[in-house]
Amino acid sequence: MAVTLLAGLVLAGCAGDAEPGATGAPEATSGESGTAGGSVEWRIALNQTADHPITVSVQGMADRVNELTEGRVDIEVFPNESLGAQAEALQLVADGTIELAIISGPQLENMNTDFLVFNLPLVFDDIDHQMSVVNDDEIVGDLYASLEDRNVSVLGAYTAGDRNIYTTDKPIVTPADTAGLKIRVQESETHLKMIELMGGSPTPMAFGEVYTALQSGVLDGAENNEVSYVSQRHVEVAPYFSYTRHLIVPDYLVASTSSLDELSAEDRAIFDEEFLASVEEQVALWATATDEAIAAMEEAGVEFSDVDTSLFADAIAPLVDSSLTSDNARAIYDATRAAAA
Repeated sequence: MAVTLLAGLVLAGCAGDAEPGATGAPEATSGESGTAGGSVEWRIALNQTADHPITVSVQGMADRVNELTEGRVDIEVFPNESLGAQAEALQLVADGTIELAIISGPQLENMNTDFLVFNLPLVFDDIDHQMSVVNDDEIVGDLYASLEDRNVSVLGAYTAGDRNIYTTDKPIVTPADTAGLKIRVQESETHLKMIELMGGSPTPMAFGEVYTALQSGVLDGAENNEVSYVSQRHVEVAPYFSYTRHLIVPDYLVASTSSLDELSAEDRAIFDEEFLASVEEQVALWATATDEAIAAMEEAGVEFSDVDTSLFADAIAPLVDSSLTSDNARAIYDATRAAAA
């Protein structure tokens, strides 16, 4: 499948969102093991659209791996939840029915609560800090290997950008401004508590329902990155965008451990190298997509607010402390914060 990055802002239905809706897609069929003759046919499932920066980067990785292995590793890319929503795709990987998937942090947190560290607010200072941590084997090696007994290998992560609060009727400048406001959040206990500590009323809701809820007044606001804000047309109904930067979240590349074991040492090295190259490409594409989104926001007349993020950090500090309940989680958090220095 050839995937190209479309110009302008038709990016990304589910960019940066952790919980896509169910699609009713047909069950994926098992691919050929390919051990005879040394070749494999793999599929990778994504919830992102075909022109999303992660999908474009994954397609580039797949093409290069196919070429460099002389066809021994053939990866087909399935965007748009065509193999199922993220929870379904993760289960298909664990079952060995498909080989690869892009999965959000809350999904992995359900398998090992220590993944919660990277879903906490303000754990990363910026995207550069995030990328320096989530693909650093010294920090994440043991965490990423912790799911292998369930046939899931976490290979690394892409960025899903930083998340900010946007509202329908007034700007958010301090946490007190969220008082009484119904703010859509993902279905994560961490995110519910985060908005509560800011003073707002967290409202879990399927991503595809947010536009209508903002338009009708069911919601007073939501939180996401600029790309999703524009591509999902929330810019039309919530014209106040506040740079709270409370979350910078990763999307992970996961693989069936048994499928990885089928690769020769040479082909595994090629795969790993091209994955890291795709991360660099995705970060650059994300920056471009974000710049395009900001330009569209300016053209639409959005009111931007640059806030004192320390006020939000102080408000949600109890969440960070109460969430780090294991020695491993505390060690990962401390290493992550040290990497920002």
